[in-house]
Amino acid sequence: MDRWGITIPFFDETLNESRSLIAELPELGYTDAWSAEVNGADGFVPLALAAEWAPALRLGSAIVPVSTRGPGLLAMSAATIADLAPGRFVLGIGASSPAIVERWNAGVFAKPYARTRDTLRFLRAALAGEKVSERYETFEVKGFRLERAPAVPPKIVLAALRPGMLRLAAREADGAITNWVSPQDVRKVRAELGERTELIARLFVMVSEDAARVREVARRMLAGYLTVPVYAAFHEWLGRGEVLRPMHEAWAAGDRQAAVKAIPDEVVDDLIVHGDAATCRARIREYVANGLDTPVLAPLSGGDVPLDQAVRELAPTLE
Repeated sequence: MDRWGITIPFFDETLNESRSLIAELPELGYTDAWSAEVNGADGFVPLALAAEWAPALRLGSAIVPVSTRGPGLLAMSAATIADLAPGRFVLGIGASSPAIVERWNAGVFAKPYARTRDTLRFLRAALAGEKVSERYETFEVKGFRLERAPAVPPKIVLAALRPGMLRLAAREADGAITNWVSPQDVRKVRAELGERTELIARLFVMVSEDAARVREVARRMLAGYLTVPVYAAFHEWLGRGEVLRPMHEAWAAGDRQAAVKAIPDEVVDDLIVHGDAATCRARIREYVANGLDTPVLAPLSGGDVPLDQAVRELAPTLE
């Protein structure tokens, strides 16, 4: 069966409010539930609850940053979820961004590729129950061993937006997670990753036939993301450098409203799945046809139907 994931907790809902719908996900045909970690819920607690509420789901973090926790604490958190959901947990880690690491968490965002690589290597050893005493390029660990290593170590996947991290994921991890891509972009990402490595992507979806309303909401989201340096570089690599130049220039000049308005309709339509539910499901299938293994839907509020109805109407059982 194809994988068909969804983001938890749902937009504009608390974890408690999401409980009944999370429990319903397997009946609807969803196979995966993936958390996120930005400035809302953390990346692990929703998965711990979902392990109890929907024990048939594969659970994943997409992603937890490697620089906001110490390596040992990250291993402990991952081991806890792996113990709650043996064989069903996928640990997604990534470099994150300077805003999240430095401005919000008082950390240091340095050598993001090396820090992610080193954390991956540490976690492989630690989650296998090994005692780790190692000087890595970006940190040193002395004598760490998990008190209770998971019986089934989780798979580890990397947030990857460009060739270097995609190739690292192919060489040393169990998969790669990407974000803000079109179906055509998936082909370029897949070419760097290779055919054998799982590719996961979060897809923002609004069930609405009012394209103007979708674009108004989506432009604000896109401006906030695509001006972040890592995403700007990603979309430059994907070939959107020129079309997004007016947005970047307005943002750099401090004119946020002009930056939002400068995002062309075709960019919104490339990166946001929208239309009625059947149209959205067909669009998601385009991603899969182009090489995406695991679409992780992130239904947006403000569409034609309430969010819980959107989750049900986007279910693969309706295919």
